[in-house]
Amino acid sequence: MPTNVQEDDSAVAVDAIRRELSLGTGIVRYSLGSVPVFAVGDGYVVKLFPQAQRSYFEIERAVLPHIENLLPIPTPGLIAAGEHGAWLYLVMTRLSGRCLAEAWPEIETGERAALVREVGEALAALHAIPAEEVASLAIDWPEFMAAQRASCRDRQLATHLTSPWVDAADGFLARWMPEDDGSRVLLHTEVMREHLLVDRREGAWHIGGLLDFEDALRGAREYEWACAGIFLTCGEPGLLGALLDGYGVRPDDELPMRCMAYALLHRYSNLRWYLERLPARGTEGDLESLARLWFAL
Repeated sequence: MPTNVQEDDSAVAVDAIRRELSLGTGIVRYSLGSVPVFAVGDGYVVKLFPQAQRSYFEIERAVLPHIENLLPIPTPGLIAAGEHGAWLYLVMTRLSGRCLAEAWPEIETGERAALVREVGEALAALHAIPAEEVASLAIDWPEFMAAQRASCRDRQLATHLTSPWVDAADGFLARWMPEDDGSRVLLHTEVMREHLLVDRREGAWHIGGLLDFEDALRGAREYEWACAGIFLTCGEPGLLGALLDGYGVRPDDELPMRCMAYALLHRYSNLRWYLERLPARGTEGDLESLARLWFAL
């Protein structure tokens, strides 16, 4: 839920954008997010990016209209995009619902499975959308994967990950580095509870929206499932299997290993933080056991 904050430079910019585009009255800043995001008027959201994050601005500006009305769950509609002073901005439609991270403790186990199955259905639809012509999503996937593997140890050390996990990561990737079959899909890349909205209709929880596409890219679909396993299903038994069931895929026995590999290769990978956040008892230095725990099917 949004929270009121004292006006700062970002709030001044958003208020000016509100008046310039006649977006109604009132601005309220959301408490979460890596960049300033405001609820504006009765039905809008204004998201600001500093100039140093122009590439993320360009990605979200390109993706939102490209996917509009093509998923079984809502995504924000793009109303306007531009620059105001030092900021780049997107004006989007505001979706209804509560943040899933906030609502999660209230949701029963069986209802959680139904929710993540809806997410799986939405990801299947997202991955089916052709996006070759969206220039901002262009990436040399093999080069990206090679660079992520080469830098994996240094990136994990930078997060203050200690032995035996640092050494285990090297050996794990030597064995389980995913093979590239050449297929590419449109990836959200950060499918997490904080980026999903939920509402309760007719006595049941449902996904009400998927947000934040600034990190989207084209790549291997299992990269998406790795992130969902870390940030959405969080090792809770049966949930990743429910998501994949909704997606319409029958997983093989080695999928947990490939998901763990992609979790290490993810551009924001932080194994130390994952170990603090997810169950890891009895797996000291054993990434294969950890993969079976976090990505249990």
